[in-house]
Amino acid sequence: MPKGTTVRRPRTRAALLTAALAAFAEHGFQATTIEQVCARAGYTRGAFYSNFTSKDELFLALFDQHSEQTVRRLDAAMDSIPTEDLTLDRLAERVCEIEPDERDWYLVTTEFTLHAIRNPETARILADHDARLREALARGITGHLGRAGLTLTVGAEELARLLVAIREGGLAQSYVEPEQLPPGRLERLFLARILTAVTRPADRPRRGGPGRAG
Repeated sequence: MPKGTTVRRPRTRAALLTAALAAFAEHGFQATTIEQVCARAGYTRGAFYSNFTSKDELFLALFDQHSEQTVRRLDAAMDSIPTEDLTLDRLAERVCEIEPDERDWYLVTTEFTLHAIRNPETARILADHDARLREALARGITGHLGRAGLTLTVGAEELARLLVAIREGGLAQSYVEPEQLPPGRLERLFLARILTAVTRPADRPRRGGPGRAG
């Protein structure tokens, strides 16, 4: 591949992803055409197909990008809490923060999920991407709870599934009834209680190290 193309490719890809998210949110995933995405990004169909093989692949790239941003944002929010102040209430408070642009992503990912449910092969591929997100969330959950001196009594990935379900279900209701249920309110009410129910104090190593007689 020519050097100039190599240098431009990440910029082209980023522009197509940004345009796709805006177009999908405005028109819907199914109604949006590849031509509309290209026109909004200012690139040709050739540029699109040099980066993506299909509209499905374009969405999955958006999914991975959003997942990475979400995990980084959550980790940064947790890391900003000093260890001595790290309580379940503080953890829950940070997790419940919803970015204003999350509504656009919710619209896009909900429609694609319905599309995947109707298409078993697409569902299988989406499930793989979901699993990678849950693995990252599970690592973060385990690490931050450990910093708070707590350990889980349930599987970390199962808890990640539950937290994603609460987030997505809560947002569905919030975007229908924003005044009655502002985004994040359900998590603020129940997340700390849920975490309390599925954690216990972490085992502390015995003084003197393992194998030493008391």
